[in-house]
Amino acid sequence: MNIAVIGTGYVGLVTGTCLADMGNHVTCVDINKEKVMLMNKGKIPIYEPNLEELFLRNIEGKRLHFTTNLVDAIQKATLIFLALPTPQDEDGSADLSYVENVAHQLGKSISSFKIIINKSTVPVGTSEKVKNIISSLTDVPFEVVSNPEFLREGYAIKDFMEPERIIIGTKSKLVKETLSALYKPFTDVKRPIIFMDEKSAELTKYAANTFLATKITFMNEVANLCEIIGADVDNVRKGIGSDSRIGNRFLYPGIGFGGSCFPKDVNALVRFSDAVKYDFQLLKSVLKVNTVQKKSLVPKLLNYFKGNLKGKKIAVWGLSFKPNTDDIREAPALDTINELLLNEAQITAYDPEAMPNTKKIYNNQIQFANNAYDALKDADCLLIHTEWSEFLSPDFELIKKLMNQNVIFDGRNIFDLETMKTNNFYYESVGRKTIEP
Repeated sequence: MNIAVIGTGYVGLVTGTCLADMGNHVTCVDINKEKVMLMNKGKIPIYEPNLEELFLRNIEGKRLHFTTNLVDAIQKATLIFLALPTPQDEDGSADLSYVENVAHQLGKSISSFKIIINKSTVPVGTSEKVKNIISSLTDVPFEVVSNPEFLREGYAIKDFMEPERIIIGTKSKLVKETLSALYKPFTDVKRPIIFMDEKSAELTKYAANTFLATKITFMNEVANLCEIIGADVDNVRKGIGSDSRIGNRFLYPGIGFGGSCFPKDVNALVRFSDAVKYDFQLLKSVLKVNTVQKKSLVPKLLNYFKGNLKGKKIAVWGLSFKPNTDDIREAPALDTINELLLNEAQITAYDPEAMPNTKKIYNNQIQFANNAYDALKDADCLLIHTEWSEFLSPDFELIKKLMNQNVIFDGRNIFDLETMKTNNFYYESVGRKTIEP
């Protein structure tokens, strides 16, 4: 099939590349001329495991192209995917200006039947809004479909190629047949296409992300309670996770959720609910708890250092909001760093992928190390924010030689308590007992 993907951010680039890998001819559109030029030369603009291999293979196979010419791309395509940003507005709602702008351009440009497929995370009713904008500008027949993405950063290729389900919101028989054929290489009995109306499909994406954010937040609350009463959150997690009604995923406590999806989507659903006069109290609590949780390592440091962090050398392992991505949007590490700077601490940070993005924010306010161990030189303590695999089994003897004090505050519970006790560290994690030498 001939496909246009409008927007080459995280979702658009993964979608376009994976569809091209199934033999489709895909043209990705972006307004950034420099970005388009680099992609046509085979340079990938984001970090995502396994994406570069597919990206290069399909460019070389002439199935994947990039352009700034929207009109030319949509004239050649039958299917037009919208993978546009819907950033959080000042009031927390989703900003639809990019989607609405492209809808106007489509209305002025289409000259033959098109199926317009929205993959962006948008408020309920957006498909109808897009349809109204386009139909006000043209008499050419078209369909607008809701097809939300469920891609996890760090696992996006696997999630696209082996989806747990594909959600399609449409009432059109033709669209159902066309998209069933498009997605056939990715589906089977265990990976179904679920058809529904457009509004239900749009809400499904928000409901999925906000439920997962709620599940994480619940476990963080349980972990905080464990610290007060002396229980072990790992035992609690295993106990409730063995219940098939609950499951063991998203039960790992830590220093809050971040990234491009969960914070934005929880806020957006709260604001949408407010707009239709529904007080979504549970999600408002999720936002409140997560805001505090993201800064929860700092009070522990202040307590350990008797309220004074001025001049203390703090090593930070991990800057991205999760491993296997360079994405620092809403990352808890940034909340911690901001608080540490206010307390006049000296910070040296290391992350395998996210340092370039972090440097754009802090410039010379903090130092960046060449590797994990370099960050530890003369440090008074180590803070762990991201569970990158290279942090999981470090050389503890080397750590002790490099640091001024054997002190670790672990926001992701990556180390075993007995290991920390054996290696004579002061070790505070989340929802578990404190180890003291």
